[in-house]
Amino acid sequence: MLFNELGLSAELLRAIDEQGYSEATPIQQQAIPLVLAGHDVLAGAQTGTGKTAGFTLPLLMRLAENHVESRRRKIRALILTPTRELAAQVAESVADYGRYMDFRSVVIFGGVNINTQKDKLSRGADIIIATPGRLLDHVSQGTIDLSAVEILVLDEADRMLDMGFIHDIRKVVRLMPKQRQTLLFSATFSTEIKGLAKDFLRDAREIHVTPENTTAERVSQKVWPVDKARKRELLSHRIGVENWGQVLVFMRTKHGANKLAEQLSKDGIKSAAIHGNKSQSARTRALAEFKAGQTRVLVATDIAARGIDIDRLPHVVNFELPHVPEDYVHRIGRTARAGEDGHAVSLVCVDELKLLRDIEKLLGEKIQQEIIPGYEIDPRIAAEPITRGGGGGGRRSGGGRSSGSRNDSGKPKAASGAGKKRFNHGAAAAGKSPYGGKGKSGGRAGGGNRSAGRG
Repeated sequence: MLFNELGLSAELLRAIDEQGYSEATPIQQQAIPLVLAGHDVLAGAQTGTGKTAGFTLPLLMRLAENHVESRRRKIRALILTPTRELAAQVAESVADYGRYMDFRSVVIFGGVNINTQKDKLSRGADIIIATPGRLLDHVSQGTIDLSAVEILVLDEADRMLDMGFIHDIRKVVRLMPKQRQTLLFSATFSTEIKGLAKDFLRDAREIHVTPENTTAERVSQKVWPVDKARKRELLSHRIGVENWGQVLVFMRTKHGANKLAEQLSKDGIKSAAIHGNKSQSARTRALAEFKAGQTRVLVATDIAARGIDIDRLPHVVNFELPHVPEDYVHRIGRTARAGEDGHAVSLVCVDELKLLRDIEKLLGEKIQQEIIPGYEIDPRIAAEPITRGGGGGGRRSGGGRSSGSRNDSGKPKAASGAGKKRFNHGAAAAGKSPYGGKGKSGGRAGGGNRSAGRG
């Protein structure tokens, strides 16, 4: 379906055309008419499906239709996001699509000078894009008034709950009129998300464009079995041999991200780390250089990477598997966007076999493995427990106030085979992987819809 069939204004269609789009993605086809009709919406959509335009376009249209001349601008729409990067990305979309409309938007998040934001807010704003913690800072200081909000968008609500923002979200909602339109977008529909929707939405229309917890069909996936101590060596080797030009690498901890970026740089591969302990300017600069191709490898924690939107990112590497299987889906969803093919590789050591099995259970299929010659596993190495400290950046990466994350329990969790249990190395040498994969080359994950458009 084309955008000009969705009832959007000429100003919006002109902006869409200048962004190079003409055909709406499935989430846009379903969401835009419902939002334009004034319905509350509960939408299940992965990143990379075009969901940002799915709520931004009709939001701008609704505000234009209900515009009332006033000497002072009031905040009429609020978009809440879990991280600074996602807030900046959504703000960019609002600016791009609303360029021919008379709206003023301000993006609000932590890690930057609050006085600069106060100055922008003092000039008035129609639309606020914010992370919960910094938004409440402004509310407490009297620089933001939410009493006239007509439309609330909760983007990536599942991640906001994971990061511990539920209490902040409830505080924000209490500051808004009960008579408003609410749009909730989430990659998964957990019990908690459904509870949130029941509390905040009224007679909501529910839409899905990707089955829950499935991966994009255009992503080819591989597992490379390798000893933990040789992961960095293997990654450097394959980046060089296969001439990978742009690689997003995931780590579980901030310290690990820093260390790997330094090691890869010493190997002659220009790399940068991005996580919650980095200043906002450093994170913005690292992401810009990565997008521009000036940095070859971006090493990220899960929370810091949320909101990274690169249309043609070819390679995602799980240097360490995540503790939570759903995070694997989010990670590899960074590639195979805008109709492009993508490749996801996981470097899996003996400690991570249980994490791998949990991921495969979630996907409903085995991930094919490929043993790289010269990097075969050592059968003498026993599995060790994987501690859950660090957790990928902590909650504050989104501008919130609390510390820690779902992965920050601080309690060690033993991986499968911990203690004295060892690999069946003979099986691996014979081509039967102890990881459960059968073939040598990566297979494509099935079950998901193709990602298209902008996240």
